[in-house]
Amino acid sequence: MSMILSASVVRVRDGLPLSASTDYDQSTGMQECRKYFKMLSKKLSQLPDRCTLKTGQYNINFISSLGVSYMMLCTENYPSVLAFCFLDELQKEFITTYNMMKTNTAIRPYCFIEFDNFIQRTKQRYNNTRSLSTKMNLADMQTEIKLRPPYQISVSELGSANGFSHMPVGEYKGTGKISAAPHQRLEPVTLPGIVSFVLSLLCGALNLIRGFHAIESLLQNEGEDFSYVIAFFLGTAACLYQCYLFVYYTGWRNAKSFLTFGLICLCNMYLYELRNLWQLFFHVTVGAFSTLQIRLRQPQGKSPDYNV
Repeated sequence: MSMILSASVVRVRDGLPLSASTDYDQSTGMQECRKYFKMLSKKLSQLPDRCTLKTGQYNINFISSLGVSYMMLCTENYPSVLAFCFLDELQKEFITTYNMMKTNTAIRPYCFIEFDNFIQRTKQRYNNTRSLSTKMNLADMQTEIKLRPPYQISVSELGSANGFSHMPVGEYKGTGKISAAPHQRLEPVTLPGIVSFVLSLLCGALNLIRGFHAIESLLQNEGEDFSYVIAFFLGTAACLYQCYLFVYYTGWRNAKSFLTFGLICLCNMYLYELRNLWQLFFHVTVGAFSTLQIRLRQPQGKSPDYNV
Protein backbone atom coordinates (compact mmCIF):
# COMPACT_ATOMS: atom_id res chain seq x y z
CA MET A 1 0.00 0.00 0.00
CA SER A 2 1.40 3.42 -0.99
CA MET A 3 1.42 5.92 1.86
CA ILE A 4 3.31 8.64 3.70
CA LEU A 5 4.98 7.26 6.84
CA SER A 6 6.55 10.25 8.58
CA ALA A 7 7.66 13.84 8.12
CA SER A 8 9.91 16.36 9.82
CA VAL A 9 10.85 20.05 9.72
CA VAL A 10 14.57 20.84 9.96
CA ARG A 11 16.61 24.05 10.05
CA VAL A 12 18.95 24.13 7.07
CA ARG A 13 22.03 25.83 8.48
CA ASP A 14 22.71 23.33 11.27
CA GLY A 15 20.24 20.46 10.81
CA LEU A 16 18.35 21.25 14.04
CA PRO A 17 15.00 19.35 14.02
CA LEU A 18 12.20 21.84 14.67
CA SER A 19 9.24 19.47 14.49
CA ALA A 20 8.42 15.91 13.43
CA SER A 21 5.54 13.50 13.15
CA THR A 22 5.21 10.77 15.74
CA ASP A 23 5.65 7.30 14.28
CA TYR A 24 6.05 4.01 16.12
CA ASP A 25 7.29 1.72 13.38
CA GLN A 26 10.49 0.07 14.66
CA SER A 27 11.18 -2.13 11.63
CA THR A 28 14.72 -2.45 10.31
CA GLY A 29 13.88 -0.52 7.15
CA MET A 30 12.42 2.39 9.10
CA GLN A 31 15.41 2.50 11.45
CA GLU A 32 17.70 2.72 8.43
CA CYS A 33 15.63 5.54 6.96
CA ARG A 34 15.87 7.50 10.22
CA LYS A 35 19.65 7.31 9.84
CA TYR A 36 19.31 8.75 6.34
CA PHE A 37 17.13 11.54 7.73
CA LYS A 38 19.88 12.52 10.17
CA MET A 39 22.59 12.25 7.54
CA LEU A 40 20.68 14.41 5.07
CA SER A 41 19.96 17.00 7.78
CA LYS A 42 23.69 17.61 8.22
CA LYS A 43 24.17 18.42 4.53
CA LEU A 44 21.02 20.33 3.62
CA SER A 45 22.94 23.54 2.95
CA GLN A 46 24.96 21.73 0.25
CA LEU A 47 21.99 20.16 -1.54
CA PRO A 48 19.49 21.59 -4.04
CA ASP A 49 16.15 22.86 -2.76
CA ARG A 50 14.21 19.81 -4.01
CA CYS A 51 15.58 16.29 -3.75
CA THR A 52 14.61 12.62 -3.61
CA LEU A 53 16.54 9.74 -2.06
CA LYS A 54 15.45 6.23 -3.04
CA THR A 55 16.27 3.62 -0.40
CA GLY A 56 14.77 0.37 -1.63
CA GLN A 57 11.26 0.09 -0.21
CA TYR A 58 11.12 3.75 0.79
CA ASN A 59 11.68 7.22 -0.66
CA ILE A 60 12.79 10.32 1.20
CA ASN A 61 11.70 13.60 -0.40
CA PHE A 62 12.42 17.10 0.82
CA ILE A 63 12.14 20.75 -0.17
CA SER A 64 13.97 23.70 1.37
CA SER A 65 13.04 27.36 1.49
CA LEU A 66 13.83 30.38 3.68
CA GLY A 67 16.33 28.44 5.77
CA VAL A 68 13.95 25.58 6.64
CA SER A 69 13.70 22.12 5.08
CA TYR A 70 10.58 19.92 4.99
CA MET A 71 11.31 16.20 4.77
CA MET A 72 9.03 13.21 4.37
CA LEU A 73 9.35 9.42 4.19
CA CYS A 74 6.97 7.42 2.01
CA THR A 75 6.76 4.03 0.39
CA GLU A 76 8.53 3.62 -2.95
CA ASN A 77 5.29 3.52 -4.96
CA TYR A 78 3.82 6.72 -3.48
CA PRO A 79 3.26 9.23 -6.34
CA SER A 80 5.97 11.87 -6.52
CA VAL A 81 3.48 14.60 -7.37
CA LEU A 82 1.52 13.91 -4.18
CA ALA A 83 4.70 13.78 -2.11
CA PHE A 84 5.78 17.26 -3.15
CA CYS A 85 2.24 18.63 -2.81
CA PHE A 86 2.30 17.32 0.76
CA LEU A 87 5.64 19.03 1.44
CA ASP A 88 4.37 22.24 -0.12
CA GLU A 89 1.41 22.29 2.27
CA LEU A 90 3.73 21.80 5.25
CA GLN A 91 5.91 24.64 4.04
CA LYS A 92 3.04 27.11 3.59
CA GLU A 93 1.53 26.31 6.99
CA PHE A 94 4.87 26.50 8.81
CA ILE A 95 5.77 29.86 7.25
CA THR A 96 2.33 31.19 8.14
CA THR A 97 2.48 29.92 11.73
CA TYR A 98 6.06 30.76 12.75
CA ASN A 99 8.08 33.87 11.88
CA MET A 100 11.70 33.64 10.77
CA MET A 101 13.07 35.15 13.98
CA LYS A 102 11.71 32.21 15.98
CA THR A 103 13.17 29.61 13.65
CA ASN A 104 16.53 31.39 13.45
CA THR A 105 16.93 31.73 17.22
CA ALA A 106 15.60 28.30 18.23
CA ILE A 107 18.13 26.36 20.30
CA ARG A 108 16.17 23.32 21.53
CA PRO A 109 15.36 20.36 19.26
CA TYR A 110 11.65 19.96 18.46
CA CYS A 111 10.75 23.34 19.98
CA PHE A 112 7.81 23.54 17.52
CA ILE A 113 6.57 20.04 18.27
CA GLU A 114 2.96 21.31 18.34
CA PHE A 115 3.25 21.55 14.53
CA ASP A 116 3.00 17.76 14.61
CA ASN A 117 -0.78 18.15 14.88
CA PHE A 118 -0.89 19.73 11.44
CA ILE A 119 1.55 17.18 10.05
CA GLN A 120 -0.62 14.29 11.26
CA ARG A 121 -3.83 15.78 9.86
CA THR A 122 -2.22 16.48 6.50
CA LYS A 123 -0.62 13.04 6.40
CA GLN A 124 -4.02 11.39 6.96
CA ARG A 125 -5.50 13.41 4.09
CA TYR A 126 -2.71 12.47 1.70
CA ASN A 127 -2.95 8.84 2.67
CA ASN A 128 -6.61 8.98 1.65
CA THR A 129 -6.25 10.16 -1.95
CA ARG A 130 -10.02 10.36 -2.51
CA SER A 131 -10.14 13.45 -0.29
CA LEU A 132 -7.54 15.32 -2.35
CA SER A 133 -9.15 15.70 -5.75
CA THR A 134 -10.90 19.00 -4.99
CA LYS A 135 -8.20 20.49 -2.76
CA MET A 136 -5.26 20.89 -5.15
CA ASN A 137 -4.35 21.25 -8.76
CA LEU A 138 -2.26 18.18 -9.49
CA ALA A 139 -1.74 19.25 -13.10
CA ASP A 140 0.25 22.32 -11.98
CA MET A 141 2.46 20.18 -9.76
CA GLN A 142 3.05 17.63 -12.50
CA THR A 143 4.09 20.42 -14.86
CA GLU A 144 6.43 21.89 -12.25
CA ILE A 145 8.12 18.53 -11.63
CA LYS A 146 8.56 17.94 -15.37
CA LEU A 147 10.11 21.37 -15.85
CA ARG A 148 12.33 21.14 -12.77
CA PRO A 149 12.59 17.53 -11.59
CA PRO A 150 13.94 16.85 -8.10
CA TYR A 151 17.61 15.99 -7.84
CA GLN A 152 18.02 12.25 -7.33
CA ILE A 153 20.43 11.55 -4.45
CA SER A 154 22.05 8.13 -4.59
CA VAL A 155 22.72 6.11 -1.44
CA SER A 156 26.38 5.90 -2.43
CA GLU A 157 26.61 9.70 -2.11
CA LEU A 158 25.68 9.50 1.53
CA GLY A 159 28.67 7.33 2.46
CA SER A 160 28.56 5.50 5.77
CA ALA A 161 26.18 6.15 8.63
CA ASN A 162 28.99 8.01 10.40
CA GLY A 163 29.13 10.78 7.83
CA PHE A 164 28.92 11.86 4.21
CA SER A 165 31.44 11.25 1.53
CA HIS A 166 32.69 14.32 -0.24
CA MET A 167 30.03 15.78 -2.53
CA PRO A 168 31.48 18.09 -5.17
CA VAL A 169 29.86 21.45 -5.71
CA GLY A 170 28.67 21.13 -9.28
CA GLU A 171 25.71 21.25 -11.53
CA TYR A 172 22.67 19.27 -10.45
CA LYS A 173 19.93 18.03 -12.67
CA GLY A 174 17.15 20.58 -12.94
CA THR A 175 18.58 22.92 -10.31
CA GLY A 176 21.46 24.80 -11.93
CA LYS A 177 24.72 25.26 -10.06
CA ILE A 178 25.04 25.38 -6.33
CA SER A 179 27.00 28.47 -5.42
CA ALA A 180 30.33 28.21 -3.72
CA ALA A 181 30.63 29.61 -0.22
CA PRO A 182 31.59 33.21 -1.16
CA HIS A 183 28.42 33.53 -3.29
CA GLN A 184 25.90 31.96 -0.94
CA ARG A 185 22.72 33.87 -0.34
CA LEU A 186 21.92 35.02 3.16
CA GLU A 187 18.55 34.66 4.84
CA PRO A 188 16.05 37.49 4.20
CA VAL A 189 16.57 40.69 6.18
CA THR A 190 14.52 41.16 9.35
CA LEU A 191 13.40 44.45 10.94
CA PRO A 192 16.05 44.27 13.72
CA GLY A 193 18.64 43.67 11.01
CA ILE A 194 17.58 46.80 9.12
CA VAL A 195 17.72 48.82 12.35
CA SER A 196 21.23 47.55 13.13
CA PHE A 197 22.37 48.38 9.58
CA VAL A 198 21.07 51.96 9.80
CA LEU A 199 22.56 52.49 13.27
CA SER A 200 25.94 51.17 12.10
CA LEU A 201 25.88 53.64 9.21
CA LEU A 202 24.99 56.41 11.66
CA CYS A 203 27.90 55.52 13.97
CA GLY A 204 30.24 55.39 10.98
CA ALA A 205 29.07 58.84 9.85
CA LEU A 206 29.54 60.27 13.38
CA ASN A 207 33.06 58.86 13.56
CA LEU A 208 33.86 60.27 10.12
CA ILE A 209 32.63 63.76 11.02
CA ARG A 210 34.57 63.73 14.31
CA GLY A 211 37.63 62.53 12.40
CA PHE A 212 37.55 65.53 10.05
CA HIS A 213 37.04 67.85 13.01
CA ALA A 214 40.06 66.25 14.67
CA ILE A 215 42.11 66.93 11.51
CA GLU A 216 41.04 70.60 11.55
CA SER A 217 41.96 70.85 15.21
CA LEU A 218 45.30 69.21 14.49
CA LEU A 219 46.09 71.75 11.75
CA GLN A 220 45.21 74.66 14.00
CA ASN A 221 47.00 73.36 17.11
CA GLU A 222 50.31 71.63 16.68
CA GLY A 223 50.06 70.01 20.11
CA GLU A 224 47.01 67.90 19.20
CA ASP A 225 47.38 64.10 19.16
CA PHE A 226 47.19 62.60 15.63
CA SER A 227 46.27 59.21 17.11
CA TYR A 228 42.74 60.51 17.80
CA VAL A 229 42.30 61.03 14.06
CA ILE A 230 43.36 57.43 13.44
CA ALA A 231 40.96 56.16 16.12
CA PHE A 232 38.01 58.01 14.57
CA PHE A 233 38.73 56.73 11.07
CA LEU A 234 39.31 53.17 12.31
CA GLY A 235 35.93 53.40 14.05
CA THR A 236 34.35 54.53 10.77
CA ALA A 237 35.95 51.64 8.86
CA ALA A 238 34.81 49.13 11.51
CA CYS A 239 31.18 50.34 11.38
CA LEU A 240 31.11 50.22 7.57
CA TYR A 241 32.67 46.75 7.58
CA GLN A 242 29.92 45.56 9.93
CA CYS A 243 27.40 46.78 7.35
CA TYR A 244 29.28 44.86 4.66
CA LEU A 245 29.31 41.65 6.74
CA PHE A 246 25.58 41.98 7.35
CA VAL A 247 24.80 42.30 3.62
CA TYR A 248 27.31 39.87 2.08
CA TYR A 249 28.53 36.37 2.88
CA THR A 250 32.28 35.89 3.34
CA GLY A 251 34.47 33.17 4.79
CA TRP A 252 34.93 33.30 8.59
CA ARG A 253 32.08 35.82 8.69
CA ASN A 254 31.23 35.37 12.37
CA ALA A 255 34.87 35.59 13.47
CA LYS A 256 35.33 38.75 11.41
CA SER A 257 32.26 40.31 13.02
CA PHE A 258 33.59 39.65 16.54
CA LEU A 259 37.01 41.07 15.62
CA THR A 260 35.34 44.15 14.14
CA PHE A 261 33.31 44.63 17.32
CA GLY A 262 36.54 44.33 19.33
CA LEU A 263 38.08 47.10 17.19
CA ILE A 264 35.03 49.30 17.85
CA CYS A 265 35.44 48.76 21.59
CA LEU A 266 39.17 49.56 21.46
CA CYS A 267 38.61 52.75 19.47
CA ASN A 268 35.97 53.96 21.91
CA MET A 269 38.17 53.12 24.88
CA TYR A 270 40.92 55.26 23.37
CA LEU A 271 38.47 58.11 22.70
CA TYR A 272 37.00 58.14 26.21
CA GLU A 273 38.47 61.62 26.85
CA LEU A 274 36.63 63.07 23.81
CA ARG A 275 33.27 61.39 24.39
CA ASN A 276 30.93 61.24 27.35
CA LEU A 277 29.66 57.98 28.82
CA TRP A 278 26.39 58.08 26.88
CA GLN A 279 28.20 58.46 23.57
CA LEU A 280 30.54 55.60 24.41
CA PHE A 281 27.60 53.44 25.50
CA PHE A 282 25.72 54.21 22.26
CA HIS A 283 28.63 53.27 19.96
CA VAL A 284 29.49 50.06 21.83
CA THR A 285 25.85 48.99 22.09
CA VAL A 286 25.25 49.54 18.37
CA GLY A 287 28.40 47.52 17.63
CA ALA A 288 27.21 44.65 19.82
CA PHE A 289 23.71 44.73 18.29
CA SER A 290 25.11 44.68 14.75
CA THR A 291 27.39 41.76 15.65
CA LEU A 292 24.36 39.83 16.94
CA GLN A 293 22.39 40.50 13.74
CA ILE A 294 25.34 39.35 11.61
CA ARG A 295 25.45 36.15 13.66
CA LEU A 296 21.70 35.56 13.27
CA ARG A 297 21.59 36.19 9.52
CA GLN A 298 23.06 32.92 8.31
CA PRO A 299 23.59 31.59 4.77
CA GLN A 300 20.54 30.07 3.14
CA GLY A 301 22.52 27.55 1.14
CA LYS A 302 19.87 27.52 -1.59
CA SER A 303 17.39 29.68 -3.40
CA PRO A 304 14.53 31.04 -1.28
CA ASP A 305 12.09 31.15 -4.19
CA TYR A 306 10.76 27.61 -4.02
CA ASN A 307 7.13 27.95 -5.02
CA VAL A 308 5.92 24.50 -5.96
